[in-house]
Amino acid sequence: MTAPEPTRPRAEPLREESEAPPLPTVDGGFKTILADPPWRFANRTGKVAPEHRRLDRYSTMDLDAIKALPVSEVVAQNAHLYLWVPNALLPEGIAVMEAWGFRYVSNIIWAKRRKDGGPDGRGVGFYFRNVTEILLFGVRGSMRTLAPARSQVNMIETRKREHSRKPDEQYPFIEACSPGPFLEMFSRHARKGWILWGDEADEELEPRGRVHRGYGGGEIEAPAVARYERLDGEVAEALGQQLRAFYESGLSIRDLQKTTGYSIQRVRGLLERAGADLRPRGGAH
Repeated sequence: MTAPEPTRPRAEPLREESEAPPLPTVDGGFKTILADPPWRFANRTGKVAPEHRRLDRYSTMDLDAIKALPVSEVVAQNAHLYLWVPNALLPEGIAVMEAWGFRYVSNIIWAKRRKDGGPDGRGVGFYFRNVTEILLFGVRGSMRTLAPARSQVNMIETRKREHSRKPDEQYPFIEACSPGPFLEMFSRHARKGWILWGDEADEELEPRGRVHRGYGGGEIEAPAVARYERLDGEVAEALGQQLRAFYESGLSIRDLQKTTGYSIQRVRGLLERAGADLRPRGGAH
């Protein structure tokens, strides 16, 4: 049964979309593909969602362009596909999987954890605070997973790293459950034993993006505003969640004030908007 064509508000790319290079090939075709497409994410108004404006350092693709990639021409007759998809774009993920010649059979959930093991509350969303991402699993032809998969749970629980970077634990997971040769599409860093494809694939590439302070270093990305200027509601929501993550990892309101250049009152307001449990003034941090 074919999934209905998803209908979403159309978002304009944040930078010019470049033409995709040809897909690599191997004799007999790839047995396993891992893909993390640069989805073009639009909010309810059709604008690029505020939290995704940081993605302008990556080339994004619309749904039709992703579906049009000739994946079916480079895979084996029997093959596995692991496809990352945002929670809000699940129907699009199924549509891409079918366009590439695979049928959906299961999924793996990435549960993002804080240092203390609790859920990472920095996720965003219009309806719920997303602390998970979905890795769809599809099959082309007829090929079961390898023996280790019989005892493998369909969950990866790790701390979040650079923006947009998926957990390194995905590789041993996939290598234990599916056969090679392996192709990673839209790859951002090298992995031994994998053939890479994407505009950021490079054997010497350092991962892009920022690691959040308290999670290994990084910076807060706060828009410059005049003293009495109000932040747009969606921008304030996304920024408040980012500040909350830094605050809950140990930074003080004063630290956040110095880093953002905002007033103490604005920082407190953003934290309160994000639902942060503020520590008593003058207390330990």
